[in-house]
Amino acid sequence: MKPVLILDSHWRRVDELFDANTLLALRKTFDVVWALDSPIPDDVLYGALPRASVLVTATPNIDSNFLDKAPQLKVIIEVSGAFPDTIDYAACASRGIEVLSCAAGFQDSVAEMALAMTLAGGRGLVREHELFRRGEEFWLDDRDGRDFTVFGAKIGFVGFGAIARATHKLLVPFAPDVCVYDPWLPAEAADAAGVTQMSLVDVMSQSQVVYLAAAPTRENQAMIGADLLNAMAPGALLVLISRAHLIDFDALTSVLATGRISAAVDVFPQEPLASEHPIRKMPNVILSPHRAAAVPGGRQLIGRMILADLMRIRDGGTAHNLQRASETNIAQLGGVDDAAQVASMAGQRA
Repeated sequence: MKPVLILDSHWRRVDELFDANTLLALRKTFDVVWALDSPIPDDVLYGALPRASVLVTATPNIDSNFLDKAPQLKVIIEVSGAFPDTIDYAACASRGIEVLSCAAGFQDSVAEMALAMTLAGGRGLVREHELFRRGEEFWLDDRDGRDFTVFGAKIGFVGFGAIARATHKLLVPFAPDVCVYDPWLPAEAADAAGVTQMSLVDVMSQSQVVYLAAAPTRENQAMIGADLLNAMAPGALLVLISRAHLIDFDALTSVLATGRISAAVDVFPQEPLASEHPIRKMPNVILSPHRAAAVPGGRQLIGRMILADLMRIRDGGTAHNLQRASETNIAQLGGVDDAAQVASMAGQRA
């Protein structure tokens, strides 16, 4: 008899997470309950819970009372993109339930967008495009002091998790000089990746391009403020690709207004961004409406990671691809998730 897996991915679509082959493989291994693009009815959820060994959900609300109804549950996988504070992690741990996050599954599509923003920002493609439309283009102009090449450039990462590492891999052909600020990064991991660990101020002040890619924690909210932004070199590019949680957005807006630096921004503290926000009209900013992972098939790596890790767990191993909840990262990450806002935006889109 196949183990029961409850697939309640709404507000995400099932085919957003799983390609046809992966979903078929999942169904061959598990008795999959629901797997439809609408919220699971309570009678279906609670009818399946006593037999379920796996729960995949975009909106987890897991407390001890819920777990009492799921005596066979072994794995909870959230598919919003971060560990939410709506899960009782201690209760899960006490019952031997593994809690996993799909966050790592965004790495390829987000890294691709980060590279696109870097190349567009470095070569002034958006600004030149708009000038061309107005008939104000400058032919064969080097744009000295504004544009730059990524080849051999000094590149900095604030945070060196899955997204940053995937971006780094895409940058390898450009042979950049890469520095990293990440207090959680072991020295041996930095050495293996060929990156140099530096202080936050050195990464910000010495890099031609700075990627903000750290996971949000209680300690790093708005840690990139006016002092660090003003320390960036003239003409440097800031790429905000992870969470707006990391930056003092008012300070960023003020510094960008001076024209000293440029930015490429995919995430914002409030979404949608207010129509009157001044950053919308700044020529030195590339704006993207939280679309770094939004491309057909761009999130299906999540489904492949889910399948691979569930197979490992079934065979007595541990999750290798998805992010595992631990006492350390939950203490750091808990309570700062913006999944509710993303879910709300997705609902408006639908």
